[in-house]
Amino acid sequence: MEHFLAVLTSANAFLNGLVWGPYMLALLVGTGIWYTFRTKFLQIRKFGFIVRETLFKSLKKKKSEEADGDISPFQALTTALAATVGTGNIAGVATAIALGGPGAIFWMWISAFFGMLTKYAEVVLAIQYREKNSEGNWVGGPMYYLAKGLKLKWLAYLFSLFGALAAFGIGNMVQANSVADALQANFQIPPAFTGFVLALGAGLVILGGIRRIARVTEKIVPFMALCYIAASVVVLISNLTALPAAFALIFKHAFTPSAAAGGFAGATVIMALRFGIARGVFSNEAGLGSASIAHAAARTDHPARQGMWGIMEVFIDTLLICSLTALVILTSGVWNSGATGAALTSSAFNATFPSWGGAFVAVSILFFAFSTTLGWAYYGEKCAEHLCGPRIKQGYRLLWIPMIFMGAIMNLELIWAIADTLNGLMALPNLMGLLGLSGVVLTLTKDFFSSDKKKT
Repeated sequence: MEHFLAVLTSANAFLNGLVWGPYMLALLVGTGIWYTFRTKFLQIRKFGFIVRETLFKSLKKKKSEEADGDISPFQALTTALAATVGTGNIAGVATAIALGGPGAIFWMWISAFFGMLTKYAEVVLAIQYREKNSEGNWVGGPMYYLAKGLKLKWLAYLFSLFGALAAFGIGNMVQANSVADALQANFQIPPAFTGFVLALGAGLVILGGIRRIARVTEKIVPFMALCYIAASVVVLISNLTALPAAFALIFKHAFTPSAAAGGFAGATVIMALRFGIARGVFSNEAGLGSASIAHAAARTDHPARQGMWGIMEVFIDTLLICSLTALVILTSGVWNSGATGAALTSSAFNATFPSWGGAFVAVSILFFAFSTTLGWAYYGEKCAEHLCGPRIKQGYRLLWIPMIFMGAIMNLELIWAIADTLNGLMALPNLMGLLGLSGVVLTLTKDFFSSDKKKT
């Protein structure tokens, strides 16, 4: 058994190096660059309009009853954000700094800037090629635009297979394990108890399907995001004098190596670029295609209208929340301590507020990870449904719940690594779809932004 695990670990490490290697990262960012230039920098030109048509309109709670879809556009956003705003925003950013130095944050920003258009294209295609299943619910995502748009059903099945399997790791067991570790370290709560409560809470939500998930995420996601943003701003205000130096570190080490200091081993520019882009993609999922599965259920009258929510999703996740985490770490003076992951973020909050910093990060991980299990439960279910039909849906949900408990009490180093590889493998067919169907995206974009629809 030990020999088998050693071989599996070695094989996965080799495959992981390919799917998250420089060529893959170049393809991920390159797809965003392609769409950015072809749309004449849509994320800049129309940013004010996008904010008005998404976040501002969502505050009015106006329903588009005449539009097709199962949930509101805002609920689609919060469901997608539930899956993307997770431990990557806390642990992933810290890991990028610990391994790539402060310059990694600059490259995270670059990947997010172009990733806005990648996510936009995913959502546009998800709406354009969505369909109603046998139960009358709207379903869509990469597996549908690969099969219907690109006419490559085998590629759609590959995406579905990778997504259905990866969900159990990246969106289930790993999240539960992160919560269990954080609560045990800060509050001495037994992992088994954490796992039981998480599994029970998630089960009560996901057994109700997308409408119940959407109702929960539209409440929990804004609450958890605003709390984390507010606490981070408080820390930054307390460290205001260190803010200019933090930005200087980011821009300096994006183009020059970071020297070894304290517990930091040093990093080259290539390391900064690699870890910055990789952790950015891990956080906002632009290029993976997963979030478009949630957006496909939204009520909307035009694919490009929902696509704007994809742009806002990347903006909120990476350019806002991930940036705040990075600046908290850099201004707190602990970035080169040798710590990594959630421990580094905890020490950064603790450095400014020893009485509550670590506990706050632990509670944030709880909310972030719990919401991630909800979003990924839906993603995995839809991938499995595309493979096996609607009848597998309830069985997938019933399997999902106990796996949360197992994740909380197990050592998941190998499972994390395999899930990370499967997550990367999802991107390959998805990016083929985005590039192959770019003409469709551009036509729909031109139709929307040059018509009277943009005035509504």
